[in-house]
Amino acid sequence: MSTLTAFGKLPTLNSATILLVGTNEIFQKEFAETILEETQDLKINIHLADCLPLPPERDHIRPRIDLIVFMVNMQSKHSYRNIEASLVHVDANFFLGKVCFLATGAGRLNQISVDVNAVLKLADLYCSPVLFCELECKKIRIATAQRLLRMLQICAGHMSGVSALSFSSLMKSSIEDSSFLA
Repeated sequence: MSTLTAFGKLPTLNSATILLVGTNEIFQKEFAETILEETQDLKINIHLADCLPLPPERDHIRPRIDLIVFMVNMQSKHSYRNIEASLVHVDANFFLGKVCFLATGAGRLNQISVDVNAVLKLADLYCSPVLFCELECKKIRIATAQRLLRMLQICAGHMSGVSALSFSSLMKSSIEDSSFLA
């Protein structure tokens, strides 16, 4: 089993790579398509995985991953446990601003099987931001894709004057200041 390393490969000019990790393949593919539909100056590469570690035999052809998005389906305890198990296969350097959690399905409170606080604690433990969204709604999916693309540009180093670590700290402090947690 191999650990995903943040700085093991050189960046590619005018491109960025995002890894979507989650158990709901349908939402992953729809979300990846939404991301690719957004116009960008960069070439966006999207890799999908249901869990980590990634197969080591493809390491030599896999591009540098700039952002890992752990997609937690709030209606599935299996999804949450899968993400927890996958986190141990990620190098600590990724948690310096190159990881985020995407909690889906939190809007339907009567169908939630994963406690929102559990996801918030997991994100806090790994010093990573959480985005809550409903991927079934196209407008919300587009807005979330735009946010992640902006994060990806920063994580890939394509936004001058902003680093992934400083941006992550900024997002974390804005979450802590929000009334959602009060």
